[in-house]
Amino acid sequence: MSRSERLLDLLNVLRRHRRPVTGQVLAEEMGVSLRTLYRDIASLQAQGATIEGEAGVGYVLKPGFMLPPLMFTPEEIEALVLGSRWVADRADPRMRDAALAALGRISAVLPPDLRDEMDTSALLVVPGEPFPADRVDPALIRKAIRTERRLKLCYRDEAGSASERVVWPFALAFFDRVRLLIAWCELRGDFRSFRTDRIVEAEVMEARYPTRRQALMKTWREAHERSRSGDGC
Repeated sequence: MSRSERLLDLLNVLRRHRRPVTGQVLAEEMGVSLRTLYRDIASLQAQGATIEGEAGVGYVLKPGFMLPPLMFTPEEIEALVLGSRWVADRADPRMRDAALAALGRISAVLPPDLRDEMDTSALLVVPGEPFPADRVDPALIRKAIRTERRLKLCYRDEAGSASERVVWPFALAFFDRVRLLIAWCELRGDFRSFRTDRIVEAEVMEARYPTRRQALMKTWREAHERSRSGDGC
């Protein structure tokens, strides 16, 4: 176990104890010497953790301390690298740049051992088939989702027939070869999905849609589950 992992474990142990716990108990629980525990407590305090200690009473971690990025475990680092590499390969250019920038920021604050884990990660994303080009900037669609705004679309279906819709966008689904906008369609009065490469025009409207995005997602998932259950009968 690296020192970073040990510090993370110590924080988690302290979180489990709502009352002061002695150094001896902590050292036994961590499987380290009392001297090592004292050093680790001092390191966490130097990094901003509010750990109060009193002789004969013990240590207690005050609430509110947020884990700094350096506290990732190797497995969490691998997950971040893999996810970011997938986004860099399969998402639009802005998301790709954001993923690579986020990795760079995390790498900059990692201790050397974890930075090496990130730089030498053997988890690779094999490049897939290119996505069909979008005519509408995906950032505009993501903005409409984040801000819960109605979206006015000009859409062409597979046969090339055009229609104009006003939809309530609440999710983007990424498949191997296409991206789907999932929304409530005012024209159909039901949930619909739209391939983003078939959206000819899109305009974010001023009006917010009347239902919260999380509620739409919950209703859509329930309807989706009912549909799947019905398929199996």
